[in-house]
Amino acid sequence: MLEDLEIGLMFWAQEDARKTLQDVKAFGVRAGQLGIPGELSLEGAAEKWAAALKEEEFTAISTVCSYVGEKYDDFPTVEATVGLVPAVTRAERIARTKAVSDLAKELGIPSVACHIGFVPEDESEPLYSEILEFTRDICDHCAKNGQAFALETGQEPAEVLLRFIHDVKRENLKINFDPANMILYGTGDPIEALGVLAPLVLTVHCKDGDWPDRDDPNALGKEMPLGEGSVGIDRFVHRLKELGYRGVLSIEREEPDQEKRNTDIQSAVKLLRWLTGRD
Repeated sequence: MLEDLEIGLMFWAQEDARKTLQDVKAFGVRAGQLGIPGELSLEGAAEKWAAALKEEEFTAISTVCSYVGEKYDDFPTVEATVGLVPAVTRAERIARTKAVSDLAKELGIPSVACHIGFVPEDESEPLYSEILEFTRDICDHCAKNGQAFALETGQEPAEVLLRFIHDVKRENLKINFDPANMILYGTGDPIEALGVLAPLVLTVHCKDGDWPDRDDPNALGKEMPLGEGSVGIDRFVHRLKELGYRGVLSIEREEPDQEKRNTDIQSAVKLLRWLTGRD
């Protein structure tokens, strides 16, 4: 049984499921979000991961999809390559998302999350209707598997995301709230956004970052170690408590230097233990 505000980790699956989980558990956590890289073969994955999760007594609260070809260099690159919106990769990525949902069902994991891509602020744009249609399709697939489908925050302001979710009209469409992404994309104050989106927040990331360079309209902000960016992680955790969130606090750190990433995660675990009264 997990505790309220259990500290966990967002991590990416490797071919060796058992070793992946052992590496995650070395940080002192026993729960988290199982990221499924786009290049990871799903053949035989259910049996392998079911055994590993059981043997390591690890709780995966959700699966997170990424897709082959996604790049996060700057705004135009994200718009062209990330998520389900880009037309050239849409069909194969929708199929991949459904396949991950099927994998999650076999593993008993109750939700699937992803970056859907940029949702237009103008609902009269034809693309808006297209996104509504395929989001409903994925929601319906997840619903058959007894799952929620969660959209990660960041690439649109909170009010735009909220309106979009209402327009989709699917009860199992939820939010994976990432406070740093609101800053990295310059779409709003994360604490204010959390208040707007709270009724739909299913899972959260604990990640930090700084705002984009105002002189470069194409620039993204910079991810930072937890507690060293502009999120205000103490305020974030406090607000989560106020709003009644009791789920896992999944640390996310996408640092390419593995040694630094490990150090930053260790520091993040220590910080969250202090903020949640465990130290």
